[in-house]
Amino acid sequence: MRIESTAFRDGGTIPVEHTVDGSDSQVPLEFSDVPDAAVSLALVVHDPDVPRDRRADGNFDHWVVWNIPAAHRRLTEHDGPVGVVGRTTRGTNTWIGPAPPPGDREHRYFFTLYALDTLLDLSDSCGRPELENAIAGHVLEQAVLMGRFQRA
Repeated sequence: MRIESTAFRDGGTIPVEHTVDGSDSQVPLEFSDVPDAAVSLALVVHDPDVPRDRRADGNFDHWVVWNIPAAHRRLTEHDGPVGVVGRTTRGTNTWIGPAPPPGDREHRYFFTLYALDTLLDLSDSCGRPELENAIAGHVLEQAVLMGRFQRA
């Protein structure tokens, strides 16, 4: 299974337009080679590089989505909601673009796509921890796309 973006390549820099310094538009994503047995897809966009003085665990979840139809092959800023959008670390149910503290080192953003053998019965008040618990034992495959961003 693969997850790619037309905005940047794996390990590349996320364009400013998809960050809080730009229009904060959702990063366009494309999925391929999804297992035939997949019933649904889930997606987490996660930054593990948050300064510990800002968040003790060093993590920030920018987007959490599940119950994406298994046949769906792309998500763009022009699509309406696809699947269930869960809670970010900020407590919102929407995409939050990269926003490392000014002057902080470059942050990594991991876009992890999961092919699942089930639909999930989760409330949209759930975030990454609840999603990870719910998908345990249901992941057929996963794929990761990593992007980088640093503010001036």
